[in-house]
Amino acid sequence: MHSLISRQAVVTADPWRELQGAVGDAPAGRDLLVPLQAWLDARFILLERPGRVGVRLEPGDDPALIAGDVDCLSLVAVHFPSFTDGRGFSIARLLRERYGWRGELRAAGPLTRDVLFYMARCGFDSFELREGEDPVAALSEFAAFDEVYQGAGDRVAPFDRPASAGAAGASA
Repeated sequence: MHSLISRQAVVTADPWRELQGAVGDAPAGRDLLVPLQAWLDARFILLERPGRVGVRLEPGDDPALIAGDVDCLSLVAVHFPSFTDGRGFSIARLLRERYGWRGELRAAGPLTRDVLFYMARCGFDSFELREGEDPVAALSEFAAFDEVYQGAGDRVAPFDRPASAGAAGASA
């Protein structure tokens, strides 16, 4: 079974259950993660049931299809089917920067700790690690680098930061 971590800690109990079967068969009162097509087909039914609803996006899914629903959803999970498929990075940036997603953004799939720093830079909050990956050791990856040269979802590039008051006075 996979481990789930956030940027700060190991998550011991994942409240989310993936939809198995038809929407009408989903257990009531549980937090439910559904594929994009199930969301598009049964959005109003899913919103009326007790429990939170999240959407799972595959690499070929267009995040624009949920852009109008960012206030209705509690989780967006982006699936990475293999370590060579980087489309999920673009999906995360689009969700955060273009569509204003502020909720939990989860990277799902056989993730290894060496990609976590970069995923966090794109806006992911939580991460499903592959089976056998040490979740406690993986947490250290979020501090792998002290400084970055490119701005992203997690911080501004050093060249884009405002000058400090002391530096401004020295150049005058």
